[in-house]
Amino acid sequence: MNLVLLFSLIFFMFVGISAGFAQGPLITFDIDEDSFAPGKVVELSGSVDKSLVGQPVSIEIKDSGGNVILIRTVTPDTDGNFVLKFKIPESAKPGNFEIVTNVEVDGEAITGTKTVERTIKEEAKGESETPVCGAGTVMKDGKCVPEQTKSTGGCLIATAIYGTELAPQVQQLRELRDDILLQTSSGSAFMTGFNEIYYSFSPTVADWERQYPAFKELVKVTITPMLSTLSILNYVSIDSEQEMLGYGISIILINLGMYFVIPAIVILKIRSKFG
Repeated sequence: MNLVLLFSLIFFMFVGISAGFAQGPLITFDIDEDSFAPGKVVELSGSVDKSLVGQPVSIEIKDSGGNVILIRTVTPDTDGNFVLKFKIPESAKPGNFEIVTNVEVDGEAITGTKTVERTIKEEAKGESETPVCGAGTVMKDGKCVPEQTKSTGGCLIATAIYGTELAPQVQQLRELRDDILLQTSSGSAFMTGFNEIYYSFSPTVADWERQYPAFKELVKVTITPMLSTLSILNYVSIDSEQEMLGYGISIILINLGMYFVIPAIVILKIRSKFG
């Protein structure tokens, strides 16, 4: 009898171990490696286990120099599938690109990693057909234009508030900058002026946020309305400089009204009532 119980125990242990090894990875994804090159639009498709459906998946890509060239979040559909299309920056360093997917379940991070080896080779073309761009410029639509450097860790204040660059609010700001503003001349000019002012004080504000939780909450409450107005640009189609200027000026006026005009009116009314 004891021998039967022993064999039964061994059998069930073997079945359990086999089932564990048979379980596939919780996150799988694939990418077209042939089109993976600076300046190219790439599609990444993947899927998650049914137990992870509905959980946001963060995707981070680094070039061969270790520079983060993309951080995005996607949400799998009801079948667990997800697709992400993105453009690899012209400034990306060719070589081994590392792609990391991450999803959190009950506080535990589940990660998938893939390395894409791509060494970019210049196409053999005559010098008369391909103009040579000088330092600080890149080829775009057959013309040499000023190179736009993208700061992957530039949202210092928002990152300090939400604790990570993978936060949806931080990624919203990054996507707004890279995919909308920097795609137009007026938007690029605005970002140039904005960055000169922003980076003069944002490192100090970010440090204060990390040191003083109460100050961090105050800044969070203050910038939340602005983030809401900026999200408008994610739901409109901007196909020209005029549209960019129109939406941009409208959002600036909305924020001026929220942060200055309305408080001024309230203060004046209070003073007139109690003055």
